[in-house]
Amino acid sequence: MENVNYKQVRHIITRQNELEQAFLAKYVASNYTLTNPLIILNPYEIAPLTAMILFNTPVACEARIIVKGKKHPGDIHHTFPSTTTHILPVYGLYADHENTVEIILSNSERNTVSIKTSPLPSNVPVAASIKTTPGYMGNNIMFLSPSMASLIVGYDYAGDVRWYCTLNLVFDLKRMASGHLLIGTGRLVKVPYHTSGLYEMAFSGKIFKEYVIPGGYHHDQFVMENGNILVLTQDYYAETAEDVCVLIDPNSGEIIKKWDFKTILPQDVAGSCTQTAHDWFHNNAIWYDKRTHSLTLSGRHQDAVINIDFETGKLNWIIGDPEGWPQEIVDKYFFTPVGDGDFDWQYEQHGCVALPDGDIMLFDNGQGRSKNKEKYRLNKDNFSRGVRYRIDTEKMTIQQVWQYGKERGTDFFSPYICNVEYYNEGHYMVHSGGIGYENGETCEGLTVSKAKNPKFKNNVYTFNSITCELVNDELVYELQVPANFYRAEKLPIYYANEVAELGEGKILGQLVETQTTRMKIKATETGELIPEHYQAKIIEEEDRFCFNAIYESGETAQLLLLNEAGDILRYPINTVAQAYGAMCVGTFQKSDPRNVDVFINKTGLSGKYQVKLIAQEKIFETSVIIEA
Repeated sequence: MENVNYKQVRHIITRQNELEQAFLAKYVASNYTLTNPLIILNPYEIAPLTAMILFNTPVACEARIIVKGKKHPGDIHHTFPSTTTHILPVYGLYADHENTVEIILSNSERNTVSIKTSPLPSNVPVAASIKTTPGYMGNNIMFLSPSMASLIVGYDYAGDVRWYCTLNLVFDLKRMASGHLLIGTGRLVKVPYHTSGLYEMAFSGKIFKEYVIPGGYHHDQFVMENGNILVLTQDYYAETAEDVCVLIDPNSGEIIKKWDFKTILPQDVAGSCTQTAHDWFHNNAIWYDKRTHSLTLSGRHQDAVINIDFETGKLNWIIGDPEGWPQEIVDKYFFTPVGDGDFDWQYEQHGCVALPDGDIMLFDNGQGRSKNKEKYRLNKDNFSRGVRYRIDTEKMTIQQVWQYGKERGTDFFSPYICNVEYYNEGHYMVHSGGIGYENGETCEGLTVSKAKNPKFKNNVYTFNSITCELVNDELVYELQVPANFYRAEKLPIYYANEVAELGEGKILGQLVETQTTRMKIKATETGELIPEHYQAKIIEEEDRFCFNAIYESGETAQLLLLNEAGDILRYPINTVAQAYGAMCVGTFQKSDPRNVDVFINKTGLSGKYQVKLIAQEKIFETSVIIEA
């Protein structure tokens, strides 16, 4: 009798191709017309507020669809090019609603169809408030990417949810020149939140590519004009994290270039209040500046925004409080504040942007608000803000020319995550997404981490996210949602000339080969199945598998793979609870620290392997065979 819960999971791209082939086969098998179209709700399995409408017309014509809003300003519309075979992606449906969709052909024929959707799941938060006008937002949707156990979600001008994804997609959502979207996958490869790479996808849910990054993906990416993609990562088995950037080819997934920040900055100076030796820099943003052919990076754990030469990686400058840095670095790379206006340095910042005129804009979280431990400011006395700095790289001076958020005090304070956006001169977004309260008071520390800590289980935690847009310092938009969200991006849900793009997606690149250990644990071969209290599970994917079990803290354990020749591969299992000072995404954080995942990549493996577990000085069977 098997005592391991074993499940095979096909890659989402494989599953989506099967779904697409099925609805296309149904479409060609019958003569669907404008008055009797084929309607497929959630065609790609992961976007429940989307649909596909398919029909034929005897002559080629354009098709315009209008997804009717609950009120007229909520209408979402898009026109598709002329053809006789109409395959129309429908976006912006309401949850738990009998949605009305109008189809209007260029020959004036029309039809109205109804599409019923299911209620929102509990992990899609409803907006608490919104202040804006339909005229300002138009057909734009505000997309918030999660920082806790919620899903990525899009809100319209009225604060109604018009899109969400059921996959745990993480970190920043960006639109490519093609109109496709780029966001982190939900495939965790390394705790606390490093995922396999990036998905290139559409709002239909269809995934065109997965870019697998050997070191895993975190925080941010940037698509260059030539299509190459800058991705934040790390060396997977290094003793440090989040301190590498790579440039990947979008056609092959190959790494073209790599920048290792350990060769650029010292790792043991000027740490922020949450710096550790392991997470010394904590890069959370990447921006390419075409003007200077350089990269601007945000190192949260050094309270520093740095700029490096794209070709050489040479350090150009550092924005930040110089306290604690070696004098030779201060003299060469730091700026001196000038001007008569207010000035504050940024601390544990996020989301840096290089503006067209060379100014630098960022979200100043303000955590600690000092380089000196004796002067650290409590969260309840602190502030966060969007800020714009003007720098002169010849004179090495810096001036604060704009800020928003300081005047809102603690209610706008986010100790982690967040971003800013520059739309045009005087037109900005400031997203304070990490606001948290403990028993009604501003939470000291990260709310998302404390809320899952058994030590604080009797406390009451509440969350907030405030996304603002300003035009010439007038607040024209404010959305509040009772959850923490990593970043906000305002996008039209359809891009210009969007059509249904069919065909099987691609997986580019591959996972790193999982390291084994030579350390042998003294254990007796028993032939017994794993005891039930481990609640062992194995989830096998096409390119890896995950072994999950619940251990006693500090328990000695190893996972074994035995091949057909009798060779044994040993994989360590860390059963000691880990604490993370920077939980930018808590999506994968488990409430029970004894619940441990071990990911074994199939890269480098070949053949069939028996899976066994060493625990309690015994070797237990799983009766599971993995094939690579």
